[in-house]
Amino acid sequence: MSRLTILSYENGANTFVAELEKARAKFGPMASAHEGYAVIMEEIDELWAIVKQKQGERDYAALRKETIQCGAMVLAFLVEIVETENRR
Repeated sequence: MSRLTILSYENGANTFVAELEKARAKFGPMASAHEGYAVIMEEIDELWAIVKQKQGERDYAALRKETIQCGAMVLAFLVEIVETENRR
């Protein structure tokens, strides 16, 4: 794992949770798997637009922001859709 530690991943996960809390305060939970998929794909498309830029030209603050939003929405999908539907 070289320089990365479990704490590094835990900090990343906490960042996703904080972003998810902000999103839920603004938008509420995902209503369906189809909606969740659409939200995730929208975030992926925004991330992809930055990734396609030449490495030296990327806005790393925007890259970080979009990465966090992707992670938060995937976490939301897991909890709000997958785990919820699995309990029915």
